[in-house]
Amino acid sequence: MKNITVSVDDETYRRARIKAAAEDTSVSAIVKRFLTEFAAEEAPFERMKREEAELRASIQSFRAGDRLSRDEVHSRR
Repeated sequence: MKNITVSVDDETYRRARIKAAAEDTSVSAIVKRFLTEFAAEEAPFERMKREEAELRASIQSFRAGDRLSRDEVHSRR
């Protein structure tokens, strides 16, 4: 387990201690919980990779004949 040092102004620390005490915990426990949740969040790139894999898995069949013709692609309405 790693120890870290975080610097905050006195007023922020005072308010954090009061709020932590109201929740029957410590500032360190709150910071630990925040960092654990923060680190567990899926990065945007990882989310897109997962969504792409899910989309590819959901495609039942694909045929080149299902595509639009060149004229249909470039037609303007």
